[in-house]
Amino acid sequence: MHLLNLGILAHVDAGKTSLTERLLHSAGVIDEIGSVDAGSTRTDTLALERRRGITIKAAVVSFPLDDVTVNLIDTPGHPDFIAEVERALGVLDGAVLVVSAVEGVQAQTRVLMRTLRRLRIPTLIFVNKIDRRGARETEVLRAISDRLTPAIVPMATTTGLGTPDARVVPGLSPAALDVLADQDDDLLAAYLEDDDLLAAYLEGEIADARLHTTLVARTRQALVHPVYFGSAITGAGVDALLNGVKELLPPADGDPEGPVSGTVFKVERGPAGEKIAYARMFSGTLRVRDRIPFGQDGGGPGARPEGRVTAISVFGDGTDTLSDAVPAGRIARLWGLGDVRIGDALGEPRKHHEHFFAPPTLETVVVPAPGVDQGALHLALTQLAEQDPLIGLRHDEVRRETSVSLYGEVQKEVVQATLAEEYGLDVAFRATTPLCIERPAGTGAAVEYNKKDQNPFLATVGLRVDPAPVGSGIGFRLEVELGSMPYAFFKAVEDTVRETLGQGLHGWQVTDCTVTMTHCGYSPRQSHAHQGFDKSMSSTGADFRGLTPLVLVEALRRAGTVVHEPMHRFRIEAPADTLGALLPLLAALGAIPESTDTHADLCILHGTVPAAHVHTLEQRLPAPTRGEGELETAFAHYSPVTHGPPPNRPRTDHNPLNRKEYLLNVTRRVGG
Repeated sequence: MHLLNLGILAHVDAGKTSLTERLLHSAGVIDEIGSVDAGSTRTDTLALERRRGITIKAAVVSFPLDDVTVNLIDTPGHPDFIAEVERALGVLDGAVLVVSAVEGVQAQTRVLMRTLRRLRIPTLIFVNKIDRRGARETEVLRAISDRLTPAIVPMATTTGLGTPDARVVPGLSPAALDVLADQDDDLLAAYLEDDDLLAAYLEGEIADARLHTTLVARTRQALVHPVYFGSAITGAGVDALLNGVKELLPPADGDPEGPVSGTVFKVERGPAGEKIAYARMFSGTLRVRDRIPFGQDGGGPGARPEGRVTAISVFGDGTDTLSDAVPAGRIARLWGLGDVRIGDALGEPRKHHEHFFAPPTLETVVVPAPGVDQGALHLALTQLAEQDPLIGLRHDEVRRETSVSLYGEVQKEVVQATLAEEYGLDVAFRATTPLCIERPAGTGAAVEYNKKDQNPFLATVGLRVDPAPVGSGIGFRLEVELGSMPYAFFKAVEDTVRETLGQGLHGWQVTDCTVTMTHCGYSPRQSHAHQGFDKSMSSTGADFRGLTPLVLVEALRRAGTVVHEPMHRFRIEAPADTLGALLPLLAALGAIPESTDTHADLCILHGTVPAAHVHTLEQRLPAPTRGEGELETAFAHYSPVTHGPPPNRPRTDHNPLNRKEYLLNVTRRVGG
């Protein structure tokens, strides 16, 4: 039996979860179709999802489709939960991108399609809601071609559009040959050389086996995207979509006899608080009681933790059932891996991939209500971060505060509701602020020598900080001989450098730099006669971990840093006669229009806006555009802060910027 791991993706409210319900009903998995509005859908299991009518967490459900077992992954549509979508993309064999026939191509639709194409994930497009008033066919197809991809093949036309009696008429249009011929020279030559085929094409009849073969091949290569029409509510067109899923998308592959390799894409807590890992197996067979290494990368023998799998449940036939093993291609739930995290590789790591979407660009401070236990809040936030690793936590022990990084305001509301409903913790939040970064302005170097001046550590450390290309992250290099001191000391310096760069001169993460170790030295192991190791006379890793922050921040001081704020690119479509009222709003929010195009009575503006003002722009856009303005935003880049003094972020470390304070905290002495 073939397997297919299928993702359902869409802009929020395009009908993605309703389509999932219809697919399960058509496959005979459920007897009654659940309702998003009534909170009775199969995949929205969280109480918060049912109440708000949106998908927050990716959910897996299985159904049989003739000789294919489909593991369907329903993903969130709201951009605030894009991290949940990102994790699902890494385990898919194919996808269905849902577009509303009424609203058409929306902001998140474009973000998702760009990512699907970049990852070469075979994708079918389903135009939903053809029964709704205002549904369009020609206009939506044109928008898909213009704004998503021109390589589309409509698989049907519609009748009764915009009414409850809307139906789908299967059949390729003659334009399909044009699209497929662009991808297959042999196909075009076959039609040009066969008069009967060419005549049939010119008369609109192209039911040809060769054409279908090419369609299957190019769809599986993610070079073309078949477009289906239908309604999740009435069921129109859904059977045709299911047929397309079965015939056009590639089955899962992987050798069950090969080395064990899988990826964890979701982690949840069971009733007893135990961790349950959702994993896709790409190779080999994982069995109950197997010991399996897991983690982000290899790092050498013994570098990754190991855990023993205590139970496995495999998805299939509408549910997940306990099993002794999970082979390549399948998705399973795993128990026993207590320290597992989302994104961990199981067994042999696969090729590492970068994040598909931008990281969070906003931050807020959690404010517990009077009487809330700080320890319980810390534990709850830590467990939430386990389920969403892109949502970072930052603890300030001095102020007893915790900051949470976010994608948007809706996500903040969900975190607040989750803490209240699942953990019984009442919290509020401070105003959301942008999450900035720092980059070196130039080159700076510093060195402190063992047993000289006011260095209280038995270590010599010299570091140079140089700017690096944008997007390169943090590099660490050596200009000293690797054998000049124990490797553990070099490792202590590198690890501490990366940790210290989490807070630069202004408190923000320092990135896009190269740190070079220019000097090193240590006191060899000493011992008294007939006694053991004398720590007071011998260097340890703690000496290098203690000294490195002082040297690094001094090098940063000499290099200088520039604070950069996150910027989003925007696309606004609005009535042309509202442009005069729209431009002052953009100027007030620090937005910079870069181009303006006018089409008939519409104007389209492209530009950039500070991430801190995106939510305000969303709120204020309806007023000057008479409610007709459409906004699309996405992270673009980080830009130097030029308006006013650079923002500072409170430090949460021992503050190596203040030597006296740092040494008192770390060594309980000022120096010498």
